Amino acid sequence: MLLQDKYCPNFYTLYIYICAFIFRIAATMALFIAAFNVTNAQTSSKISGSILNEAGKPMEFATLSLLRAKDSSIVKGTMADANGKYAFEKITAGDYIVAATTMGYQKSHSAKFTLGSQAVNLPALSMQPASQSLKTVNITAAKPLVERKADRLVMNVENSIVATGNSALEVLERAPGVTVDKDDNISLQGKAGVTVMINDKLTYLSSTQLANLLRSTDGSTIQSIELITNPSSKYDAAGNSGIINIKLKKNKQSGFNGSLTAGAGYGLNFRDNTSLNLNIKEGDWNFFGSFSRGDIKRENTMNLLRTVTNSTGTTFFNQRTDFVNQVHFNNYRFGADYNTSKRNVIGFIVSGDHSNGFDDNGNVTNIGPSFNQVDSVQNTPSTIDQSFRNIALNLNDKFDIDTLGQSISVDVDYSKFRNNSNALYTTNFFLGDGTQYKDPLMIANITPSKITINTQKVDYVKPLNKTLKLELGAKFSFVKTDNDLQAKIDSTGNGLVDDAGRTNHFIYDEKIKAGYFNLSKEFKTTSVQLGLRAEHTKSKGDLVTTNNVVERSYLNFFPTLFVNQKLGKKHELGFNYSRRIDRPSYEDLNPFVYYLDQFTYSQGNPFLKPQYTNSFELNYTYNKTINLSFNYSHTSDVFTEVILTDTVRKATYQTNLNFNSQDSYSLNLNTPYTLFKWWTGNLTFTGFYNNFKANDLLGGNLNKGRASFFVKTTNTFLLPKEIKAEIMTFYQSSVAYGIYNIKPQYYIDMGLSRSFLNKKLNVKFAVSDVFWMRRNNITANYQTVDLDIRQKRETRIARINLTYNFGNTKIKARNRQTGADDESNRVKSRN
Repeated sequence: MLLQDKYCPNFYTLYIYICAFIFRIAATMALFIAAFNVTNAQTSSKISGSILNEAGKPMEFATLSLLRAKDSSIVKGTMADANGKYAFEKITAGDYIVAATTMGYQKSHSAKFTLGSQAVNLPALSMQPASQSLKTVNITAAKPLVERKADRLVMNVENSIVATGNSALEVLERAPGVTVDKDDNISLQGKAGVTVMINDKLTYLSSTQLANLLRSTDGSTIQSIELITNPSSKYDAAGNSGIINIKLKKNKQSGFNGSLTAGAGYGLNFRDNTSLNLNIKEGDWNFFGSFSRGDIKRENTMNLLRTVTNSTGTTFFNQRTDFVNQVHFNNYRFGADYNTSKRNVIGFIVSGDHSNGFDDNGNVTNIGPSFNQVDSVQNTPSTIDQSFRNIALNLNDKFDIDTLGQSISVDVDYSKFRNNSNALYTTNFFLGDGTQYKDPLMIANITPSKITINTQKVDYVKPLNKTLKLELGAKFSFVKTDNDLQAKIDSTGNGLVDDAGRTNHFIYDEKIKAGYFNLSKEFKTTSVQLGLRAEHTKSKGDLVTTNNVVERSYLNFFPTLFVNQKLGKKHELGFNYSRRIDRPSYEDLNPFVYYLDQFTYSQGNPFLKPQYTNSFELNYTYNKTINLSFNYSHTSDVFTEVILTDTVRKATYQTNLNFNSQDSYSLNLNTPYTLFKWWTGNLTFTGFYNNFKANDLLGGNLNKGRASFFVKTTNTFLLPKEIKAEIMTFYQSSVAYGIYNIKPQYYIDMGLSRSFLNKKLNVKFAVSDVFWMRRNNITANYQTVDLDIRQKRETRIARINLTYNFGNTKIKARNRQTGADDESNRVKSRN
């Protein structure tokens, strides 16, 4: 059956209104800025000048400070523009000095000068590299922690202290605009539905298995995290709130070089991590590889209070679960690139995960006519033994057809995931006085799963002239997931036997054929990009045991539009629109029932439909550093995690449903700041409002939303003896999500770092959630659902990491990167 999208027809008309609105704003802002500049020039003195590098070329975006000559106190700060020019306005008369700084260059000062009633134009300042040699340059420069690029925000993780010793998942939630909830679901700018990529590759993993992968990935192997809120048509259309691209480190230095990292941490339990990175680059060959291993043990306590009312009355459940999770991980990645000619590079990458996990959980549930009166108690200890055996292969080729930018790249990927889980739950039944009144109930789940992913893609770029560029591409993907639930039960004490009522076998096949084009045009002060992506999806979910088959086939078109208008040297205004799709994860479609105890379980929904999102963004950038954006998106058939109540069985279960719609609004600000020359920072503020609508949900109509916000700051301090300190703070207000009310969250991270042995040895010490304030508290009160969840994780952890860089640490003049990479994102593992 071909599924039609009911939201397409009106958006072409909406385009016209929005574009007219944008250009009206742009014209108004341009007149305002011009009027302001004229008025300012008439009423104040001004200091201006330019800054050049050692070759006499403009130093764009260098930091300038105006100092009082008598005591070197800072009067005002600014940044050079793209042409190396700067200006201080509204400055009172006096004697001053201008100081210039930027990463990788020595600090430069102007001569002392006097400002009177007339403007002063200073001679050009020249800056010299911080470290030089005749043929090579030592690596001394460092990127800022957060930087803005044309279509994305980038967090340079390798420069962060508080990221020390963390897993990739823990590093990710420290990125600007990113939050991770109690179930490790990732949100961007207050909105769920993020697509996570690793090295430009989709992972095709769902949130649970993605969380397992990121939790077993050493954070020290991450180079940067890219946040793309509105991707172009070149990217897969999945991800209604955008794409998070995790870039792993890849050494591009010549000769033989590498780094060895060892770390340890302690919170309530000990953990350790080790990683080795190697690189050999000689002539046309580049070989690279990395290996990381570690052991993580963590604790998590959850208290669940709930009431269930049916025809027999109201029953109160007071449940406490203590989770103890242990993970031993081994990750590897190696490959090679070969320049077959000056225009062509071919390469391969092999990566894998060989990890094991073990859970030892305790669950006690008090049941009675009130929370203060207990009639019966259920004690359910459980053990879960898991293994993860994943491998991914990539072949890639990039050919530069000419020297004008025309190129073609090809990627072929194959991934295999083999995950196994053996779980045993034993429920003991007691009366309120402690007397055991029935035989224990034992439930066993043996759940092997296999996931196979094949993808092939080709991308072509053709500059039609100096201002017009065409991009074309195609992608084919085939995913097969095979999940087997072998359920057993023992309610008599005579041993485990097959549980035919729960045993099941679910096979899911999905094929996606996609093609796209992007056409971009540069005008004098305006740039426009139009794109269109088409994706044809064919899926089949086969519940083998009951012969229940769900098949779908649908073709969708996903247009994109990007407009950027320069309103002067420092002001830019942009607008973009994209249409996106999210397909249900394979586990969310899997109808297996997974028990925590007799009254608590989860179950997939094979009838989940894809959700579609139309997203609009208006953004403003000042001086390439301060970024302000407003986003609006409408999602239809939004699938949402819910906790529902079976009043007959008095059970609470978690599943996913398609709500009618979600409307999301967000206002986002990201800006660096400098308070003193030794104190710099970065601020991220996101205010958002998510409204959910669902008709006939548990016999009622849901229409729920709440205005919320979160603030994240990173402060860096340059201390004596070359010690660098970092403090990260986070606060999120109350949030409404579906039927849930999520309580405020907040924490503070701190860290110190210092280099030794001519910067070859780096030592970092950090403590996350220093004051152990972070909680995950949730309530829900809708129709028959009445629950209160209080969750506390092992979040306060002290860590120390040592990294030693060896081999050649100098970069030669010529250095070539490899071609594009592309992988996968929607599988889940189960406990």
